[in-house]
Amino acid sequence: MLSHLIALHNGQTVPAIGLGTWQSEPNTSEITCAVEHGLKVGYRHIDCALYYGNEKEIGDGLRVSGVPREEVFITSKLWGTYHRRVEECLDLTLANLGTTYLDRRICIYPIYLIHWPIPLNPNGSDPLVPILPNGNFDLDESQDIRDTWKAMEAMVKKGKVKAIGTSNFSEMMLEKILPTAEIIPAVNQLELHLYNPQLKLLDYLKSKKIIPQAYSPLGSTGAPLLTDESATEIAKKRNLKSTSDVLLGYLLKKDIVVLPKSMSPSRIESNLTGALEAYDLLTLEDIKILDGVAAGGKQNRFITPPWGIDIGFDNWPTSAT
Repeated sequence: MLSHLIALHNGQTVPAIGLGTWQSEPNTSEITCAVEHGLKVGYRHIDCALYYGNEKEIGDGLRVSGVPREEVFITSKLWGTYHRRVEECLDLTLANLGTTYLDRRICIYPIYLIHWPIPLNPNGSDPLVPILPNGNFDLDESQDIRDTWKAMEAMVKKGKVKAIGTSNFSEMMLEKILPTAEIIPAVNQLELHLYNPQLKLLDYLKSKKIIPQAYSPLGSTGAPLLTDESATEIAKKRNLKSTSDVLLGYLLKKDIVVLPKSMSPSRIESNLTGALEAYDLLTLEDIKILDGVAAGGKQNRFITPPWGIDIGFDNWPTSAT
């Protein structure tokens, strides 16, 4: 196993580099091959979600890889239309992956996350993305996020998962659940990258002993991060093979779990080896320079669903609330 580990607040560990699977085509062999290859070259962490629609194919990749199940760590997520049916959503994921419990046959230490702090109408126009006649998301406004978290805690108590966490939760949203939480979120998965470093939120998470996970660590498709001047200069200075190595290593140096997504076998492998090389070579001065890039006029979020309500993030476009 090539990846290194990051400790969670309960003493368990999570592989610091995972394979992202968002926006890969469901019902095709593409993601199965990607997961199989990723595990064979050293990944031990797979990030998935019911909403992505490809958990069955991910389960196939886990099975054909030949990697012992107990070595593989899974992160999966509760979707918005299931906030009142947490166990049902989890059971769908378990069935899709082809196992009974996330922490038994498939992996040794999984995490189940609330995908967004946005309950959606479970009886709306669509089972996953209910839309009102006016085109807005159909929110389940009477569902309290604290009740959702209590239901997540029940999954730990039942032994179906060993850890729970959040995804896309701002400080404001975390403060809604923490005062009454019996179990503190182990992780908070966020859009984190060079142009959206969320430094203030990272400080807050550190104070609560919540580990950040970074989705889209290289930015979204077509994002300019790979040609960023500061990152490119540091890559040359440290004799790294690509700017993407710097982008991933930058986050790893800050104890952030990174979840780069690729379907290309060569890119899957280079993301892993390049990130680890950058982790070893980047200096504190490099990190300081990279921390300042967004504040220098390049701050940008790429994932901003127009939920129609304020979820507490800075730099969230007005059109998305």
